[in-house]
Parts: sequence; structure tokens; C-alpha cells
Amino acid sequence: MIKIMIVDDQPLVREGLGTLLGLRPEIEVVGTAVDGSDALQKAVALLPDIVLMDIRMPGVNGVEGTRLLKDSLPDVKVLILTTFNDSEYIFDALEEGASGYLLKDMPTDTIVQAVLTVHHGGVVLPKEFTSQVLAELRMKNHSSPIKMPERIEDLSDREMEVLTHLGEGMNNKEIADTLFITEGTVKNHVSNVIQKLGLRDRTQAAIYAVRYGITRF
Repeated sequence: MIKIMIVDDQPLVREGLGTLLGLRPEIEVVGTAVDGSDALQKAVALLPDIVLMDIRMPGVNGVEGTRLLKDSLPDVKVLILTTFNDSEYIFDALEEGASGYLLKDMPTDTIVQAVLTVHHGGVVLPKEFTSQVLAELRMKNHSSPIKMPERIEDLSDREMEVLTHLGEGMNNKEIADTLFITEGTVKNHVSNVIQKLGLRDRTQAAIYAVRYGITRF
């Protein structure tokens, strides 16, 4: 049973999504919150596995809420709920430790699959939306193009392959199956990638892969 908390300032979204997800046998909705601060207070008591967090909220928004949660409860995973108008905040939330994001109007089945992916160590980066976010990011930086960090040269060919698949949102088992190696070997490669690039975790590695064009959408 995966314990979920839903954070959104709109009661209709909280209650509607909570009802739909609560019908799934693999999911238990343990609570709801109205913003990031409220989410932190309740998460400390309820200890959800995954927090579905709206990105735009009065008070403490999803970006700051993610930071608060990951600082206090690093084992809790955050999945951002967003719209096409929120792309400027997406990478900020991911860099604060979110494990991916979803559009609010996605089907319930898609949301459930994303929850399962994150629960099993994957990262959720919807391809079409990620392409849009990256396009906007590149337009904002056209006067000073993003340069590939020098540290990337420290990665072996296999580590580059693993990094590419991290950017595609794969978990260790999926990477292992794709590269025909063991999960233990993948885990070692992921650890090496994170260490060599000076990153915090696999989510940051996935963001790195996407941001610098190692994973292409």
C-alpha cells in the first residue's frame, strides 16, 4: 500500500483527486493539505510515501514546499502537479528534490502509473511537456547558451548510458534490462554518476541529463 498526501489550495482538486486515487487498491490517501507549509506539518505526523504537490499555491508554493519536505523528510518523494502555464517553475521544483511532475488534467490511470514509477525509484518527466519546458529554457538562455560542464568528461561510456536512461525516468531494473546488466551494477553506476557530477541524488542526475541534452526529447 502506497501512502499518498495531496497538496492543493483548491478543495475540488484535493477532494476529487483524493476520491479517485482512494479507489485504487494499491494506494491509500492518508491526508490533504492546502499549501507547502501545511503539507510539512501534516507529513511529519502522517509520513506519506509520496506527496502530490500543486506547484502554484498562495502562501508556500510547490517549489518551496518541496524544499521544506525534502529538507525535513528526505525519504518522502514529491510528485508535482502542474499546468502548461507553470513551466517556468518546473525545473526549480525538480532541483529542490521533486521526483517528477504531471499535468493536472492527465487521466487517473496515468497519475497512478506515475505514483508507481516514483515509488519504485523512477522519475516522471512527461516527454511532450518536457520538450516545451526545455524549449522555453533555451529561449531564455539564448544570449548565454548553456555550456556542458567539464565534469561530464569524467564519466565512462557506460556511466553516460546510465545517465541518459536516468533522464528518461527509468528505474534501476529498467536500466538493467535495457543494458543487459544487473541491478547491482546499475546502482553502482548511478552512485558513480552522482558522485562524479557533484549531484545530490538520482533525480538531480535525471534533470542534469535533460537540461544538458544528454537525454533528448
